[in-house]
Amino acid sequence: MPFRLSKGILFLLSGPAGTGKTTLCEGMLASSSNLKRIVTATTRTPRDNEVHGRDYYFFTEEEFKDHIDKGHFYEYAMVHGRLYGTLKEEVSRHTESGFDVILNIDVQGAASFRETFRTDPKMAQFLVSIFILPPSLDELRKRLKERAQDDENEITKRLETARKEMQLWKEYDYVIPTGSREHDFQLISSIYRAEKHRVRRV
Repeated sequence: MPFRLSKGILFLLSGPAGTGKTTLCEGMLASSSNLKRIVTATTRTPRDNEVHGRDYYFFTEEEFKDHIDKGHFYEYAMVHGRLYGTLKEEVSRHTESGFDVILNIDVQGAASFRETFRTDPKMAQFLVSIFILPPSLDELRKRLKERAQDDENEITKRLETARKEMQLWKEYDYVIPTGSREHDFQLISSIYRAEKHRVRRV
């Protein structure tokens, strides 16, 4: 008997810096035409090659706070002096059309999503959260050094943040103990395929 999902699934991907979340998201988006990227909002200044609506929704602080007051965000946070958030309309325009979306998000943002979706059982069944867990802080330090994006002070800060984030993996639906890029990609791909066939969503 033919079947279809009534709406798309929202996949949240969290984990400490250096676990390859961005690479995994890019790989998943390239592997499926039914997966869409979420464009988040920010108050930071666009870089030279960035375009409003493609890379971010660039708002002034006043505009961003107006969206907050009107309840337009699923989640938002202050990061390094700039506001970042996920617009409800940006998610729904894909999921209501039957597309799945994947979002690279920090643990605070993921918690906000879970809390919001928990109040509505019909919405909750379309939310899937995945945590990328590094094997150890030592391995994570090695990865952060190898990617050569941060100085030693910044690496120390990121490791302290990672220590706290790693304690929250049990809050997620799935955990992927990170290995090679191929290993991690195969696991997340398997999760995606399985979630698309859950009977409760048909």
